[in-house]
Amino acid sequence: MKKGYFGQWGGAFIPEVLHATFTEFNIAYEAARADSSFWQEYVDLMANYSCRPTPLTFAENLSDHLGGARIYIKREDLNHTGAHKANNVMGQGLLVKRMGKKRVIAETGAGQHGVATATMAARFGFDCTVYMGEEDVARQRPNVFWMEKLGATVVTVTDGSRTLKDAINEAFRDWVTSMDDTHYVMGTVCGPHPFPEMVAWFQSIIGIEVRKQIMEQHGKMPDRVYACVGGGSNAMGIFQGFLEDNDVELIGVEAGGKGIDTDQHASRMVGDRAAAGVAQGYKTMFLQDSDGQMLDTHSIAAGLDYVGVSPILADLGEQGRVRFEAATDVEVLEALTLAMRTEGIIPALESSHAFVQAIKEAPTMFRDQAIIINMSGRGDKDIFTIAHAFDDPSWKDFIIGLAEEYKTK
Repeated sequence: MKKGYFGQWGGAFIPEVLHATFTEFNIAYEAARADSSFWQEYVDLMANYSCRPTPLTFAENLSDHLGGARIYIKREDLNHTGAHKANNVMGQGLLVKRMGKKRVIAETGAGQHGVATATMAARFGFDCTVYMGEEDVARQRPNVFWMEKLGATVVTVTDGSRTLKDAINEAFRDWVTSMDDTHYVMGTVCGPHPFPEMVAWFQSIIGIEVRKQIMEQHGKMPDRVYACVGGGSNAMGIFQGFLEDNDVELIGVEAGGKGIDTDQHASRMVGDRAAAGVAQGYKTMFLQDSDGQMLDTHSIAAGLDYVGVSPILADLGEQGRVRFEAATDVEVLEALTLAMRTEGIIPALESSHAFVQAIKEAPTMFRDQAIIINMSGRGDKDIFTIAHAFDDPSWKDFIIGLAEEYKTK
């Protein structure tokens, strides 16, 4: 198979001006991957700085409530900065040090990757710029606040749909003009080679941990593993722990938005709005029209509101190794509520998509079976979106009162 391809998907469709940068990048990445001391340095860093290994929690109350399979939750919400994003970002930070770069740039949708990148830059002493769509800036204001306080410059992108796709475009434009001293910290398993392969490598720490944990707690492999899929980094992270175990079913849950029978969703592998295409440096399934123009997307979860999907996941879906489903915004809020009320945990809106499908399927299974849900992040970042969706009157009064207080100062 050609390097950088996964079946027919992937590749590196980059402008001539970036060829030298990608050559340097590939050499540094391959050297790090061949150096066992690099991986050990990475594992030690994540243990001492980012609370790894994250726990695998048996959700006893949720399991009893639903009946059927025993439900385990991989707690990436307890990773430093509140999501799985730190895994990839800290690994790339070590790589940036090796390359001698002094500045990092990133794109972000939900803001968790932006916060993780700003955190990494502060830890290693890099300058940092984060690109974020205007719509995502509005609905993820707490994360914008923390990025800026961590020392990053947050650039609001007003082009196109003003979401993750457009933030990625702006980050690439920056890199073209600053490649000598700058590294682009891609946040997911997308983009031109070697980004998909490299990000999957760093995120594989999730799968390595959870495979050991489920054997210790359950005594055998799980029957199913669920993860939400935007670009796909958290899914690839946990799926890699079980790819060779054909008896373990892998389920990726996309953003069904207002329904996949509408034009208000971000589901690439479910439904009929997506087609093969090349954009943003790689080939995958994109939501696009018959002329190849990218379509607008929608999801209650900013981190899933992306027009493409990982080329690795596109290949695994084509092979039938990963089953894809879609969860609507309404279902996501219901699953979030159930997780909070039964287990006292608050999944991110992105992670709640995985909960939706697991909650649907667990009752159809036997008690001696087990499923794992990858809780890729925590929901405190989503408080504005969630409170608005629930139309919470006390929260509304609080926001109005706070606005009035600011006016008088």
